[in-house]
Amino acid sequence: MSIRTYADTSVYGGLHDEEFAEDSRQFFERVRSGRFGLVTSAVVDNELEEAPPEVKADYDDLLSLVSIVEVTDEALELQQAYLNADILTPTWEDDALHIALATVHGCDLIVRWNFQHIVHFQKIPKYNAVNALHGYDEIAIHSPPEVISDDEDPF
Repeated sequence: MSIRTYADTSVYGGLHDEEFAEDSRQFFERVRSGRFGLVTSAVVDNELEEAPPEVKADYDDLLSLVSIVEVTDEALELQQAYLNADILTPTWEDDALHIALATVHGCDLIVRWNFQHIVHFQKIPKYNAVNALHGYDEIAIHSPPEVISDDEDPF
């Protein structure tokens, strides 16, 4: 059974960043093999409109494997709850929306290369506390290297 996994813009861009390319490539290999059921959103789609052509091409190449979720009122309400809890400032509202979309649409995992606002040991429990207050399940948040191991599934 694949792990329903939301990948944001940074993971696609990571394919073309020397520091992140290998781990991003391995993550997408595991998507292709079925380990991860890839989910993304209209927010990612919009952010990638401004991306370099090679990043957009990689995204387009994966579209047949991706479930694209829409921004809903429910996700916008959860995004606002994260902002109201001061986990993120309004400057980073798109980051809050990525987490809200993944949560509302039932993802098990978010994969991201942002260690300041999302993949951060102090923020993850706060996102999950807000999720619990609003009746949502916890969501795991990790960087690609944390999830590409071929060891037993941690989920």
